[in-house]
Amino acid sequence: MFRETPKRSPLKTVADLAVYTAARLVIAVVGIFSMDQCRTLAAFLAWLFTDLIPIRRKTLHENLHAAFPDLSRREEKRLIRRMWEHLFLMGGEFFAARRMFHKEGWCRWVEAGQAQEMVRLFFKKRPLIMVTGHFGNFEIGGYTLGLLGYPTFSVARRLDNPYLDRYIGRLRAETGQYIIDKNEGFEDILRVIEGNGRLAFLADQSAGEKGCWVDFFSRPASAYKAMALLSLQYSAPILVCDVSRVNNTPMRFRIEPLGYYDPLDPPEGLETVFEITQWFTSLLEQRIRRNPEQYWWLHRRWKTYGKKISLDAIRRKIRYTLP
Repeated sequence: MFRETPKRSPLKTVADLAVYTAARLVIAVVGIFSMDQCRTLAAFLAWLFTDLIPIRRKTLHENLHAAFPDLSRREEKRLIRRMWEHLFLMGGEFFAARRMFHKEGWCRWVEAGQAQEMVRLFFKKRPLIMVTGHFGNFEIGGYTLGLLGYPTFSVARRLDNPYLDRYIGRLRAETGQYIIDKNEGFEDILRVIEGNGRLAFLADQSAGEKGCWVDFFSRPASAYKAMALLSLQYSAPILVCDVSRVNNTPMRFRIEPLGYYDPLDPPEGLETVFEITQWFTSLLEQRIRRNPEQYWWLHRRWKTYGKKISLDAIRRKIRYTLP
């Protein structure tokens, strides 16, 4: 499922190759670091990006103020630094996993909460939709499941740099973690569903004006409807789960189910696209509140509408009625 390199201008091709070469060099250097060294480097880069390089600084403070209005500016800054440290450490962990994880010793690094219940779902002769967010180290989740013989197909936007996209795709595919382009992969999604495969979604990005409007941290947020629609149309259960770092310790994770929904036996109040989408959005929010430093606050999650507009007002404005 790797895409061919699209035709680009010579200048763009050179720029992409330069970025790719630099990235491979950084990855090679990080690959020889111990996890303690990776953590030290992550802490330095977190200070750099918090105090000196203002990448999305305004967005970060706006998101944190919206989610945690009682935080002071100093507390917001401290949380931003911890978030950056988490993100850089996450990258080091992803590349270190190739040399540290194996079928016999993966449990040294990953705890599996309610593992028997999760494995039972994998053996059912039905498609499964796995929902998580940009929280913890979701890359380790897919890597571990593939290593254990449970391949997943993640629906995501491909990287703009085709050389990096193919390289990262190959790394993921080594243990059975495949990427389906969310913009061009509809037929691939259907093939996985009809073949009783496992689809994985990161369900915490803005879907624009015509998305399904839900409450996220007490503000209206647009969410993608695909997970709920596929579940209802193909009778596919939804498993909400997360992979979080334990005690802020590098390369120590816990895979844990947060909730399970079966469209063939839906609980009361969980039967429509809106209800299902709000359900897993609320589960993700609850988990993020416990460890906010492990969430990607960089995303413009509430970018479409301001926080003072109610959900009802939004639905009237875009003339969209939830089923």
